Amino acid sequence: MLTDILFPIDEEYRSGTDDEPFAFFLEGFVESKRADLLLGYFSSSAINVLSLGFAKFISNGGRVRLIINNILSSKDKATVLKGLDAEEDDNRFLIEDYYGIKDALDSYGHHFFDCIAWLIAQKRIEIRAIKPIGRRGIAHYKSGIFYDGTNKVRFKGSCNFTASGLMENLEELDLKLSWHYKGEAFLRHERDYNQIFEGKSDIAALIPFEEIEEAILQDYGGKDLDELLVNEQHLLAQKAKLKHSEATRRVLETIMQKIEAYRNAPRFPFESGPRQYQQDAYENWIGNGHHGIFAMATGTGKTITALNCCLNEFAKQENYQIVILVPTTILVEQWEKEAKRFNFRRIIKASSKNAGWKEALDDIRNSQSFGVPDSYVIVSTYRTFGNPVFQAFLKAAGDEIILVADEAHNVGAPAVAALFAQLPVKKLIGLSATPKRVYDEEGTEQMEAFFHDAPPYAYNFTMERAIDEGILCPYYYYPRVVELTQPEMEKYTEISAKLASLHDRASKDNAAKKSYEKLLMQRKRIIHKATSKLAAFESVLRDIMKSEDGPGLKYTLVYAPEGFYDENETDLDFYPKVPEDSRIIDYYANAVREVSPETRVADYISESTDKEHTLRNFETGKIDVLLSMKCLDEGVDIPRTEQAIFCSSTGNPRQFIQRRGRILRQHPDKHFARIYDLVVIPSSVPTGASFELEQNLVRKELERVVDFAYMAINNFAAIKAVRSICDRYQINPDSLNPYSPPVA
Repeated sequence: MLTDILFPIDEEYRSGTDDEPFAFFLEGFVESKRADLLLGYFSSSAINVLSLGFAKFISNGGRVRLIINNILSSKDKATVLKGLDAEEDDNRFLIEDYYGIKDALDSYGHHFFDCIAWLIAQKRIEIRAIKPIGRRGIAHYKSGIFYDGTNKVRFKGSCNFTASGLMENLEELDLKLSWHYKGEAFLRHERDYNQIFEGKSDIAALIPFEEIEEAILQDYGGKDLDELLVNEQHLLAQKAKLKHSEATRRVLETIMQKIEAYRNAPRFPFESGPRQYQQDAYENWIGNGHHGIFAMATGTGKTITALNCCLNEFAKQENYQIVILVPTTILVEQWEKEAKRFNFRRIIKASSKNAGWKEALDDIRNSQSFGVPDSYVIVSTYRTFGNPVFQAFLKAAGDEIILVADEAHNVGAPAVAALFAQLPVKKLIGLSATPKRVYDEEGTEQMEAFFHDAPPYAYNFTMERAIDEGILCPYYYYPRVVELTQPEMEKYTEISAKLASLHDRASKDNAAKKSYEKLLMQRKRIIHKATSKLAAFESVLRDIMKSEDGPGLKYTLVYAPEGFYDENETDLDFYPKVPEDSRIIDYYANAVREVSPETRVADYISESTDKEHTLRNFETGKIDVLLSMKCLDEGVDIPRTEQAIFCSSTGNPRQFIQRRGRILRQHPDKHFARIYDLVVIPSSVPTGASFELEQNLVRKELERVVDFAYMAINNFAAIKAVRSICDRYQINPDSLNPYSPPVA
């Protein structure tokens, strides 16, 4: 903050005294988020001289507006033009990369000018060149205002914003501090500045940069323009012999300490700060006693929301002790990346793929045994969480730990629930798009009891709201009805008859219940592996290829059925390139190649050796179609997906909700998504006792369809596609809607 600067009592800076103009500009940039400078001569060499403070200013999220006269060095003119022509989304530097920016600003060579051009392209430096209207002279202002978001410091003086002006000349500056003056003292200056900057002034005209005059030594004879003509060797020589007063050296030391503290402190990764709903989640969590479940739709930023809670807690106690549990090793890597973006410095990965985590936990315990507070983030899989070494660490770690359980429904699994019941941790965050455990009320109750929470939970963010607020992208939904083949229908009918005969006994007899559940699984497998889906899949692919407004098959994600076809379940001659022992997913991959031989296809399965590389290639368009089974159900980001084909029938709400969330993540080049869904039903309707059983199975399939259709752009067309099936099985689609019926 600007109020942290120890300004001279007389609010004046003067060369040759303890209060040098150089120190003012250095501290002013370090403590500000915006600067409006009204200058005469300008040279980027001044930014080089102030690189220490200017890099911190940029890392603050700072932006500077410059109004200068119409004379620039050749290099600076070329640099400005380069920056104005550059793409704004060029990510050469991260804004938080203080040292990266400082090194570029501190090296007066090609990289320095590249950095200045980048800052201009990013709107970190906005420059307007002006010339007096009706006069022959040049603009020779030397004033400006620094802002920190609350306070302002205005300066006026003799100092040009150039290397020589800051380092060699005898200069002076007078200040006005906003906390010593009423607001009107700044209003006129700000109004006049904005008029000039916007080209609305009647005393100064904006000059296109192509018309800027270049300061050439031989033309100007060096008259008062030496500072504009500083070359690299001259500037480096100046910096080498630079001498400051004792007071200025103390300023430099203080700034270095602040910068080091800034470099080491966790902070929110985006300068806009957390979204309101992320702050609301934190406040609700606090209000619920530092524990609770965040039931947030996939793609709404559960990770950032949880880490923001940790960040707020760090601000209260100045150290952080965070344990994050995830279901997969891929999510260990993802959480590590997110924690680094928050600038959490010590991150320990604990999983079967990460050696050394036990030693790292021992180091923390040793430090704490000597009373030394230690900051750390541990990201572990649920499996490693069960390791005795990990459990011993948690039991001895104290009650200040924040435990974040990603995909928190895993906590309800019996083995995990038993371990959670013994934990002394008090600060708890559970994250899940689908907290309820399907077919496991006891597990759901255990999970909710551990987090001291119950529906609607500490924070709830629905997918419908996420789409409405633009956090997830809208989508079209195309259900495609697929019927069982005659052999499949015969097996299906046979199993259905057995289920009907066991139905009444299953509720009273454990042996009958187990047989009943086994038969249900056999019948589900028939639906799951239905071979007509292959032909339907090909039909969908051909329809996509014919579409004139889509991307073809690029950026397509396919959820294929798991397992293998039995020898009598498909005609292998239909896909001669697929070996007999191939998985079902291989048949689907081959179907893509049959329809479009030039399309690049890849699998993303548990056996894949380099999943990160595969995802990167899909993101960049080097892979067109990505086929997966269950690997992409939890937590993996694939925002580039523009269309998905669901070939793996699932009645598990968690699976289809998670899968839909994968596809709806926002991407700059994606305006909406398309979801194609193969809905498998029997080819005939039974009578008698079997009808109710079959109706229930079809109802399960249609629940997914109605859920997907409700929020789709084309919701009525999607419902219409399955209306005949609803009529056949006497099912009212509105009764399946978990929200409310679509309104015409």
